[in-house]
Amino acid sequence: MTALNRKLSTTAALLLCVVLFVGITLLSNAILRGWRVDLTATGQYTLAPGTRDILKKIDEPVTLYLFFSERASENIPALRSYADGVRELLQEMEQRAGGKLRLQVIDPQPFSEEEDQATGFGLQQVPVGQTGDTLIFGLAGTNSTDGQATIPFFDPQKEAFLEYDIAKLVQSLAVPDKPVVGVLSSIALTGGFDPETRQMRDPWVISQQLGELFTMRTLDTTATAIDEDIRTLLLIHPKALSDDTLYAIDQFVLRGGRLLVFVDPSATADNVPEDPNNPMAAMMADRSSNLPKLFEAWGVQYDPAKVVGDRRLGLTLRTSEGSAPQPDVTILGVGVEHMNQADIVSAELETINLDKTGAFSMKEGSALKLEPLIQSSKEAALFETERVRFLPNPVELLDGFTPSGEQYVIAGRLTGTFKTAFPDKSGEAHLAEAKEPGTVLLFGDVDLISNRVWVQVQQFFGQQVAQPFANNGDLIYNAVENLTGSSSLISIRARQSSQRPFTVVQELERSAQQRYRDTEQRLQQELQQTEQRLTELQQQRQGEQSGVLTLTAEQEAELKRFRDRKIEIRKQLRDVRFNLDREIRDLGTSLKVINIAFMPMLVVIVAILFFLSRSRRRRTAAQTA
Repeated sequence: MTALNRKLSTTAALLLCVVLFVGITLLSNAILRGWRVDLTATGQYTLAPGTRDILKKIDEPVTLYLFFSERASENIPALRSYADGVRELLQEMEQRAGGKLRLQVIDPQPFSEEEDQATGFGLQQVPVGQTGDTLIFGLAGTNSTDGQATIPFFDPQKEAFLEYDIAKLVQSLAVPDKPVVGVLSSIALTGGFDPETRQMRDPWVISQQLGELFTMRTLDTTATAIDEDIRTLLLIHPKALSDDTLYAIDQFVLRGGRLLVFVDPSATADNVPEDPNNPMAAMMADRSSNLPKLFEAWGVQYDPAKVVGDRRLGLTLRTSEGSAPQPDVTILGVGVEHMNQADIVSAELETINLDKTGAFSMKEGSALKLEPLIQSSKEAALFETERVRFLPNPVELLDGFTPSGEQYVIAGRLTGTFKTAFPDKSGEAHLAEAKEPGTVLLFGDVDLISNRVWVQVQQFFGQQVAQPFANNGDLIYNAVENLTGSSSLISIRARQSSQRPFTVVQELERSAQQRYRDTEQRLQQELQQTEQRLTELQQQRQGEQSGVLTLTAEQEAELKRFRDRKIEIRKQLRDVRFNLDREIRDLGTSLKVINIAFMPMLVVIVAILFFLSRSRRRRTAAQTA
């Protein structure tokens, strides 16, 4: 074979390989279309089961519009990376929705119709740089009935709740009806006559805010049934409820209703009417609330005769006008470190104020699970409610205060399959056990929703303006919003950040830095010893004339040895750093080989095997036919 023929054969073989590779790639794209494998450590591209359930239940088409300013974000690589993650999550949801969810990705250029469209949806325009450019990064959604919902801006700091926020938006468009929330309370949230001030009370701010977002329905404390259209029930300060009312609540939970329970060992907001014939009656009245029958059935332990005192979280307040501020361990200001940041209800909040709160725990062997939302610190203990109520000076609670070392659950999420607290009941509609797992949120303080502990209401040109100084309102709104969603939405939890640390590289750096420090410490120690030796030698050989220090041959040799050793150790330090960089470069090269060569080859091999397997099945089927 001539050299020309060999050259032509080699060229033809290369061209054939290229054609074969392209063909196999196209074939694998066709065969494996829609196949996805999430190999990330945290399942970054795997939708939560609750999200998948929401997507399956979409009846009418929902259209999502993702707006992201490409040009304005050119110099913000972290935001561009986050935007890629948002887009990929939306594309995964579109893929899973079976054609009922449509995604449009839009780049709103300045002064364009797309920018006007984003503005019309109410998306935020965030200024970037020094040129006055604005960036749009938000999501809008519409349904077939002109319903509309938006996420004005995707904040990278809220990445953990990205899937929940998008799933909530999709569900609001798929089920556009305004949820009905029931309120069964022994305290008038909507205002009324105040016997202490002998004036009309304003409605609680939380009641007004919830009324703007949900259809609120007030139930009588003697109610014996809860309407079927009520999804969520707020049970506030239940006092001496009849068995018929408790049974209605019990069955509401068992048939899938969501319950928020607010009990209190000593509710300051419980305004007991004054009796002119007995002035002490109001002072001595019981201001505690409890659900002993239901709690017993659920395995919940709660003692209305105990108040949580916390030396670390207790606030310093004025007990009267003109008095000096004093610490009160029963009035708590709970910060981020004592709130569950993995739960939608309590995450992203800064401060929750509480007044004489109770605590929850679970009985041994209970089938239900209590997940803390708010906890005390470990510098906490339980006080008798009566002692706290009639103590003239709260500072006295610090005398002999001994923390138990336990973190008390002040608010928690109770989940599991609930059983009835009335096993003796019967009838066609009676439920002895829930068909599906349910959710009840427990709060050990009623005062946390009263205006006094979290918001100041002022008059401004005839309008009431609420100025919150704590996040109590956000907590209750999050809780109600979470529970009014479907069980699928409630099940979605916070995702881990997509920003994964290079743990192997970090371990290499830590190891090298340790070696570097060890070598440096040896150098410093040797330097000190050498300098000390030089000083001793120089003191022995001090010159006799004009106090001049002279160096002997021995000193010169010692000095030369030190200089040589110093140069040698510096070289060792450079070698440590060089070896570290080389290990990191080798790791990077290995990852590039895996990503660029190995993974495509693996995909091609899988496609070939799949194609051969299917062809073999077809031949077998044809032969048997």
